[in-house]
Amino acid sequence: MQEQYTPSEIESKVQQHWAEQKTFEVTEDPSKEKFYCLSMFPYPSGRLHMGHVRNYTIGDVIARYQKLQGKNVLQPIGWDSFGLPAENAAINNKTAPAPWTYENIDYMKNQLKMLGFGYDWSRELATCTPEYYRWEQWFFTKLYEKGLVYKKTAQVNWCPNDQTVLANEQVQDGCCWRCDTPVEQKDIPQWFIKITAYAEELLNDLDNLPDWPEQVKAMQRNWIGRSEGLEITFNVSDSEESFDIYTTRPDTLMGVTYVAIAAGHPLAEQAAANNPELAAFIEECKNASSSEADIATIEKKGVFTGLYATHPISGKQVPIWAANFVLMNYGTGAVMSVPAHDQRDYEFANAYGLEIEAVIKPADAELDISEAAFTEKGVLFNSGEFDGLEFEKAFDAIATKLEAEGKGTRKVNYRLRDWGVSRQRYWGAPIPMATLEDGTVMPIPEEQLPVVLPEDVVMDGVQSPIKADKEWAKIQINGQNALRETDTFDTFMESSWYYARYCSPQADQMLDPAKANYWLPVDQYIGGIEHACMHLLYFRFFHKLLRDAGLVDSNEPAKQLLTQGMVLAEAFYYTNEKGGRVWVSPLDVAEIEHDEKGRITKAVDKDGNELVYTGMSKMSKSKNNGIDPQVMVEKYGADTVRLFMMFAAPPELTLEWQESGVEGAHRFLRRLWKLAADHIAAGDTPALNKDSLNSDQKALRRELHKTIQKATDDIGRRQMFNTAIASVMELMNHLQKAKKDGEQDRAIIGEALSAIVRLLYPITPHMSFELWNQLGNEGAIEDSHWPEVDESALVEDSKLIIVQVNGKLRAKITVAANASKEYVEAAGLADDNVTKFTDGKTIRKVIYVPGKLLNIVAN
Repeated sequence: MQEQYTPSEIESKVQQHWAEQKTFEVTEDPSKEKFYCLSMFPYPSGRLHMGHVRNYTIGDVIARYQKLQGKNVLQPIGWDSFGLPAENAAINNKTAPAPWTYENIDYMKNQLKMLGFGYDWSRELATCTPEYYRWEQWFFTKLYEKGLVYKKTAQVNWCPNDQTVLANEQVQDGCCWRCDTPVEQKDIPQWFIKITAYAEELLNDLDNLPDWPEQVKAMQRNWIGRSEGLEITFNVSDSEESFDIYTTRPDTLMGVTYVAIAAGHPLAEQAAANNPELAAFIEECKNASSSEADIATIEKKGVFTGLYATHPISGKQVPIWAANFVLMNYGTGAVMSVPAHDQRDYEFANAYGLEIEAVIKPADAELDISEAAFTEKGVLFNSGEFDGLEFEKAFDAIATKLEAEGKGTRKVNYRLRDWGVSRQRYWGAPIPMATLEDGTVMPIPEEQLPVVLPEDVVMDGVQSPIKADKEWAKIQINGQNALRETDTFDTFMESSWYYARYCSPQADQMLDPAKANYWLPVDQYIGGIEHACMHLLYFRFFHKLLRDAGLVDSNEPAKQLLTQGMVLAEAFYYTNEKGGRVWVSPLDVAEIEHDEKGRITKAVDKDGNELVYTGMSKMSKSKNNGIDPQVMVEKYGADTVRLFMMFAAPPELTLEWQESGVEGAHRFLRRLWKLAADHIAAGDTPALNKDSLNSDQKALRRELHKTIQKATDDIGRRQMFNTAIASVMELMNHLQKAKKDGEQDRAIIGEALSAIVRLLYPITPHMSFELWNQLGNEGAIEDSHWPEVDESALVEDSKLIIVQVNGKLRAKITVAANASKEYVEAAGLADDNVTKFTDGKTIRKVIYVPGKLLNIVAN
């Protein structure tokens, strides 16, 4: 065995072995317990970043640990390869998205292999290939046939200069990212999937996911937003028209003093015909953001429509205002406004001099709405027949009255809206729908699928190539001329079912149900919490669709979810001659000085520029503080990078990248390598004879098996990889100090090294593979088993007892582990150092904490 640890040589050799042996390729095996471990697949952007490395290392550690538990482990990988970044890169590089994407896949695939991740590469998929999206298109047509897909007009971001729809990320400060033209809100036809049909199930089934983070489940509950309320009809005064509003606070109904409607509401547009001020306001609202986050913070504006509504109970005439805080695509596009009991309504009423009428008061305090609305639930007053009722009774009484008069209906509502899957971009899966010459809309027949996206295109930066090419859309269906849909799918479509396709990626159907039901649900899913309300919700929804299509048996796609934290790094900049900030990579900082508390007081880069340190922040291109994993692997080795990633922080917390920490991880691996090399050089490991061990040898072996016990629990149950590593490091300290001369000394060292390489195998698989073989073990380490705890080794022959007199340490005594309380008390009282402090005093009390502490109270 070579004396020096050379990771580059070891890692390339071990990776070649895995590839040749197809170590991680698996098939269904009913005789074994299965374990499906999956990390969210990457977008092929060109290079891995440290966020990728952390995510995939966590997944690989869990997968390898489960393999050593004897399970049939599936860990696949693929590429989320459609999307806007490829279009942008193609425009910038004067190429097509397809070659750019495939080149990036090849490069990033090599990076993943360089890091030693144990993927079943035979299941690799890329969502931009027709072999994949064909089945997505097929499934969409089946959902259409079931009535779960529909088309309607919806609002989008529109650039009037480029004559194109923009994604939200293409809108910068309200303008088009390409030409800086102000963006308008425009209504165009779009395709939707009825996720709302599953809202109640999606909400209720969160209770069946005990191993998902509570934060993720809370975010999904809020996003689904179930509420119970009343849908109330208001009649427009002096008109046959009416409109509905939905409220969760019908107890405030008698305090309605105006109604607010969206600028796009039919009543507003109708009133604008003779109201230039209102028409201008509607036009202004068309160019405003329609996101709920922006609506919450904008200045609330409105215009009186000139119309009035009749209050459904009192008959009072209340004015109808068009307001910028009401969205047409949210709810009914109209809200009843109760300024005394809603802060937004209160501010709007004060701004426009509208009436404020209080109808709810606290049960045990005076009502004060001089400075703000009273928004709590309370007791009704100024409410006629409902006076004195509290919320629940008022809700029921008002609902009963309105239902009896045909003016209202109890209703469960959801904040969740149907999933708009249309995108007007090119680089996505074509939506498999067509329009016949007579206007009939129908799905593309199964035998004409897939609708293949042409890859040999020219991006002009304005229009999608399949929209620009009028010939592409032309198709014959059942002998009739038709035009194909030129919108493409939202890329969340591809990422909503990829986990299921991995189960049978070569199947000539969407899924092979037998294989899918063997592997699914995913046992462990890993990815960022930023996906909680988009990907993870669609992921759950799609699984229920697959279940209802008879393709899978389970109700949820993943049993356990781990959301890893971000990776942070130090950020530095200097100011150039133009006053601009030039961000400098942490790898280019040549000199750093610290104060006595470890804080950075001075930093200088390689060119001599004095730098400003701005602290730890998320790795990003904008701050140039991203660390290239490849550079680190080339410098320290993949195992070192993996070890640091798992040791620096618990998986769900942020990780602060420090090269000093990487160096520390590398030193530890060199220490382990040297200990193993020295042990091997001394000859074969003698057989262990447990009955002939002395007390020091028993103590060392006890530390070994306590470490196995802790690491097993930390990795297998708690997923606290950092504390598992820390326990191995502590064991290493004991081993390095231990005697290594006698046969039983060496037997214990050999047993410990065999255990350590398996404990570390999930984290540092290359070194562990090599040391396992060098230590003389048969077979490859991945075919071995996780070390088992020898319970007999944990039994202690003796205990060290701390002896205190009046709470102060006076002695330490060693007694038999099974010594009685009386024996320990007598031994403690007889100790020479104890008697110095008890002679001549009365022993008032003796307190014994078994196996730990004896406290003598004397005066």
